[in-house]
Amino acid sequence: MKVFAEKFADIKILRYELTDFEKLSLQQKQYIYYLGQAALCGRDMLWDQNNRYNLRVRRLLETIYQTYRDDRQSDLFQQFEVYLKRVWFSNGIHHHYSMDKIKPDFSGDDLQQLISASDLSAFPFQKELDELVEVITNPALEAKRVSLDSSKDLLQASAMNYYRGVSQAEAEAFYKAKNQAAGENAPSFGLNSQLVKEDGQLKEKVWKADGQYGKAIQQIVFWLEKALPFAENDLQQTHIRQLIAYYQTGDLKQFDEYSISWVNELDGMVDFVNGFIEVYGDPLGMKGSWESIVNYKDVEGTKRATILSENAQWFETHSPVADSFKKKEVKGVSAKVIHVAMLGGDCYPHTPIGINLPNAEWIREEYGSKSVTIENITKSYFLDSLGNGMLEEFAESAEEVERAQTYGYLAGNLHTDLHECLGHGSGKMMPGVKPEDLKNYYSTLEETRADLFALYYVLDEKLLDLGLVPSMETGKAEYDAYLRNGLITQLTRIEPGKDLEESHMRNRQLIAKWAFEQGQADGVVDWMKREGKSYLKINDYQKLRELFGQLLAEVQRIKSEGDLQAAAQLVENYGVKVDRELHAEVLERFKKLDIAPYAGFLNPELRLLQNEQGEVVDVEVQDAPDYTAQMLAYSSEYGFL
Repeated sequence: MKVFAEKFADIKILRYELTDFEKLSLQQKQYIYYLGQAALCGRDMLWDQNNRYNLRVRRLLETIYQTYRDDRQSDLFQQFEVYLKRVWFSNGIHHHYSMDKIKPDFSGDDLQQLISASDLSAFPFQKELDELVEVITNPALEAKRVSLDSSKDLLQASAMNYYRGVSQAEAEAFYKAKNQAAGENAPSFGLNSQLVKEDGQLKEKVWKADGQYGKAIQQIVFWLEKALPFAENDLQQTHIRQLIAYYQTGDLKQFDEYSISWVNELDGMVDFVNGFIEVYGDPLGMKGSWESIVNYKDVEGTKRATILSENAQWFETHSPVADSFKKKEVKGVSAKVIHVAMLGGDCYPHTPIGINLPNAEWIREEYGSKSVTIENITKSYFLDSLGNGMLEEFAESAEEVERAQTYGYLAGNLHTDLHECLGHGSGKMMPGVKPEDLKNYYSTLEETRADLFALYYVLDEKLLDLGLVPSMETGKAEYDAYLRNGLITQLTRIEPGKDLEESHMRNRQLIAKWAFEQGQADGVVDWMKREGKSYLKINDYQKLRELFGQLLAEVQRIKSEGDLQAAAQLVENYGVKVDRELHAEVLERFKKLDIAPYAGFLNPELRLLQNEQGEVVDVEVQDAPDYTAQMLAYSSEYGFL
C-alpha cells in the first residue's frame, strides 16, 4: 500500500491500511460499516465547536472552489486552494496544533476578486460576505482558538465556541456550584453543552437530538440504530442503546451509564468511540469536542497489551509514587491494539495514536478503563518516515541512529501502550479533589503524568521478564527519541517567536527540560555541538530513569492533591518558553529536509456489496481518490448543520 497521498503547506496526507479486514465475519464488517457512517455524521458539530464562523467560512470557500470561473492555475487561486486545504485539515480557521489563526497568502481584496469570479447564487449567507471576508483575512479577529495564557481571561482570549458572552470567573463559578450540589460521582457537567449568557443569566444549550446540533445528532442516532442488529454481543447492544438514550436526552448521567457498560465490554472484535469526549479544545478543560473512532482488534498486537494490563497491579505497586496516591486495587484495566476503520470529528484527519477512556475519574477508579494503541496508524507514520533524513539529521551518533532503526518502532508502540493502558489508569485523587481544581493546567499535567509512567517503565527489566522487549536497548531507543523530540524536533512545528501552547507539546518539553536541568550537574545528559549543530547525548540511562521517577512522583502528588500553584510553576517554568536560538537553528536544519511536520489521514471508503436479491454479501474497502474529493464529499453528504 502506498502510504503517502499529498503534501501542502506544513502538512502531509497519508493513508492507513485496514489490515486483516478481510478476515472479519460479514456481521462484523457490517457492524463497522454502520458505525462508520455514524462516525462521519458529527463532523459539522466539531467545526462549530471550534469557532462560530467555521461552518459559514467552509461553505464560502467550498463554493468558490467549485464554481470559480477564472484561471485556476493562477498564483492567487493556488494560494486560495492551499488555504482551503489547511482549513479542512484543522476543522476550521485555526491551526490544529498551535491554535493560532491560519494566515492566508492573499488579502481581503484578493478574496473579493475570487468571490466576484465565482457563482455564489446558492450561497445562503449573502448578507454576511463582507464579515466572512474580514474574518478570514484580518489576523486580529478570532485570533486564537484556545489560549492558555494564565495572565488573561481564558474565555475572552479564546475564539472557541463553547462559551458566548461568559467570563472565565462566571463559568468556573457556575460549574463549581453544580459539582458541589451533586456531591460524589458527579457527572461531567458542561461536557455536552454551550454555556451562554442571555438576559444577564447563564444558560446551557445542550447538544442533543431535539436541542442544539440536533440535525447532526439525529443522523448519528439513525446509524447507531442501523448498527444495533450487527452488534457482536448483548453488552454491545446495551451500550449502544444507552448512547442513543444519552443523545436523545442530553442527560450526562446516561452518558456515565453508557461509559460503564462500554468499559465492561471486552469480548468483541469491533469497538468504537462516539461522543463529546476530549476537553483539550476548552481552555477550562470541561467541554468535550465531538469525535469518533471505529476499530477492530489486532489479535497479535493485543497479546502485548494484554500482558501489560494483566500486570497492571505490579506496575502500580512498584511505581515511585507515594503510597497514599496509589490505587490499592487496580480495577478493570483492559488494553488492546487496534486497527482503525473510520475516523471522525476531532480524530480526523489528524488522529491520536492511542486512547484511554473514559475520562471520568470516578468511573476509572471504580470500573476501570479501556486503553488502545492504534497499530495501523503508527505503522503508516513509521513507513512514511523511512529514509526522510530526519533521524540522521538530529540523532547525536550513528549508534543512536542504528538503535532507533532496530528498536524504535517497537519502543514507540510500547510507550503508547504504557502511556494509555497504565499511565492514565494509575494513581488516585484525594477525597474532594477534582480535575477542574488544576484549571487550564490539568490537560498538560495529565499527559505529563502518563508519559512519565511510560518512560519510567519502558527501561524496566520487568518488560524483559514479560517477554515484551528483546533487549533493554528498546528502552534506550525510547529515551533517545523522547528527549530528542521534547527539546529539539518538536520545535519544527512552531513558528519563529512563538511559545508552546498545545498540551502534549508542553508536556514533552516539560519532562525533557526538567530532566536535563536536574541531571546537568551529574552529566546525565549533555548538549553536544558539532559544525554549528546542536545534539543531545544521554550519558547515563539509569540515572535518567531515576529522574523520570522523581518527576512522576511529584506530578502525581500535584494531581492527587489538586495543587494548582505547583502545577502552574511546573508548566510555566518548563513547558511553555522556547529557546529562540535553538529554535532558529532547528528550523534551518529542518527546512533543508523538505518534510511536512504535521500529518493526517484519508479515510478508506466502505461500500456494501449486494447480490441480485439485494442481500449484503460483503463490505468493500477502497482507497479514497484524493484529499480534496474526500473533503468535498463529506461536506456534501454529512453537512447537516
